[in-house]
Amino acid sequence: MSHWIIVPAVLPALTAAFLLLTLRHHLPSQRVVSIVATVLLLAVDIGLLVQAAEGGTQAYRLGAWPAPFGIVLVLDRLSATMLVLTAVLALAVIVFASAGADRKGQLFHPLFQFQLLGINGAFLTGDVFNLFVFFEVMLIASYGLMLHGGGPARLKSGFQYVAINLVASTLFLVAVGLIYSVTGTLNLADLAAKVPAVAPADQGILKAGALLLFLVFATKAALVPLHWWLPATYASTSAPAAAIFMIMTKVGAYAILRVHGMVFGADAGALAGLVAPFVLPAAAVTLVVGSIGVLGSASLRGLAAFAVVSSMGTLLIALGLFDASGIAAALYYLVHSTLAGAVLFLIAGLVAEGRGAAADGLAPAGAMRGGLLVGGLFLLAAIAMVGLPPLSGFLGKVLILQAVRVDAAWPWLWALILGTSLVMTLGFARAGSSLFWAARPMPRDQATIPLAQPVTGIALLLALLVAWTAAAGPAMTWLDATTAQLLDRGQYIGAVLEPGGEAS
Repeated sequence: MSHWIIVPAVLPALTAAFLLLTLRHHLPSQRVVSIVATVLLLAVDIGLLVQAAEGGTQAYRLGAWPAPFGIVLVLDRLSATMLVLTAVLALAVIVFASAGADRKGQLFHPLFQFQLLGINGAFLTGDVFNLFVFFEVMLIASYGLMLHGGGPARLKSGFQYVAINLVASTLFLVAVGLIYSVTGTLNLADLAAKVPAVAPADQGILKAGALLLFLVFATKAALVPLHWWLPATYASTSAPAAAIFMIMTKVGAYAILRVHGMVFGADAGALAGLVAPFVLPAAAVTLVVGSIGVLGSASLRGLAAFAVVSSMGTLLIALGLFDASGIAAALYYLVHSTLAGAVLFLIAGLVAEGRGAAADGLAPAGAMRGGLLVGGLFLLAAIAMVGLPPLSGFLGKVLILQAVRVDAAWPWLWALILGTSLVMTLGFARAGSSLFWAARPMPRDQATIPLAQPVTGIALLLALLVAWTAAAGPAMTWLDATTAQLLDRGQYIGAVLEPGGEAS
């Protein structure tokens, strides 16, 4: 049993406590510690990725308590992939934020590290109740990050964000209680083994618990009609907070895949494929709503927020197939959309800072200093987010188009995906024309904003998008193996419940 598995949760927790207790009033030192800790976290996560590739599914039992009675963390190809993606995104965001966006409050860096604790824990946990615990850690930190810097619009959106998540947390607890009352366990492996044998008289209660869990995960994944909180929240918070929130929507998709793909998947007996009839239609509507929002947005941050909704619709169309080709395509697009969305929010932050009173409103105003550079970055981000060639968004959509051929409604899905791509292209073209092409001459007293460090964070994410495009072949080989491992319930159950704690 490798003790490295617990490091992605412990390292951010210790870093956050250290920053809060010793460096609370010294921002330069906070920046150094936060960046160093995130680099170390990335190094550990890459090591775990290698370990997952070589060692199969591995369980870490805290306190050496046997499953399903103790707390267990589970490392496999999927969780390791999500950990590396989180660490890479976090490093780029923290570099961007350290250029000055973190100056508006004292607690940005401790909250950021607590956020990483919650996200990493959610990806590693092998227990539904501990998934709830890590969700709460992630959400509490996100409340602080969302409100960081204050302002009336941010406070209003923050209230809505907190309210909807409190309701979701309550439903989560109710779902946990219903599932435990029937099965006597919350361990994912134990649930996967016991759900097929649940007595018919108890299946209604278990079904209710599973559907409530789906509502919670769908809310976090911004699936229509549970998406309404996201555009206002992401558009009103700071650019670094919105960028790191890109991985939070993926936590919702991950939870749907992990819980409903395995516990209530094809081998779940009478409850097999419980949510499959809902995911695909809702994802299609989500794609349409997001693309229309992109076309009608009045600000760049609003456009970016609706682009996230649209990307989640595209992702969940593939995920909703719940088969090997759909899941592999969804995972490829998941990595792409996380990086592309984060780039877009960081660029929106630069634009809002550089245009003065005009902020990021999609109306002609005085040009910003460095507008040619920022405009070029926006063009690349738009190509990536819409899914135009040659970047990975195009490849991801091609993979999804191929995957949906198994569905009877595939012609409609193709028309929907391609049609909304056209609508989004028009929306991004309108935004770029308003912000950069139609900009008036620069005022003489226009404030100068430093670009070197924030552009470094953006360039890192764009470079990763290019690398993800160039390495599409090896990436899909990895993701195909990841999907095969995910769908192998026996391997996961054996790794968690058997004394050895490892299955190859």
